[in-house]
Amino acid sequence: MDITIRTTSLPYDDPDASLAFYRDVLGFEVLSDVGVGKARWITVCPAGRPDTSILLTPPAGDPCVTEDERRMITEMMAKGTYGWILLATPDVGATFEKVQAGDTEVVQEPVEQPYGIRDCAFRDPAGNLVRIQELR
Repeated sequence: MDITIRTTSLPYDDPDASLAFYRDVLGFEVLSDVGVGKARWITVCPAGRPDTSILLTPPAGDPCVTEDERRMITEMMAKGTYGWILLATPDVGATFEKVQAGDTEVVQEPVEQPYGIRDCAFRDPAGNLVRIQELR
């Protein structure tokens, strides 16, 4: 089989803040932005890499999600326990400095993990964990 990961999704509570984080802070390109107001589906990708993307979505955008489930998702997002993504870069130190300069919530400064990975972590505007590891 030849299978790749095309798109993953992360929820937002403010589409404009999330768009600004992924576009302006991380330098991602916007592939599409459809919908209006807080009901937008925004697809972003690393610069020049449209083959792998993140779909920024309204929380519980699925119409089959109940109000109780929406409330639980919103509460988990506020705590930062709902969504996360792992990114990679050749220089985690330089990437950390650039992302930190974007007035982003730092969860972990760059550190060498006991399992051999150097990484750092931030929260995006919706509270999603964004972990960035160094490619070796």
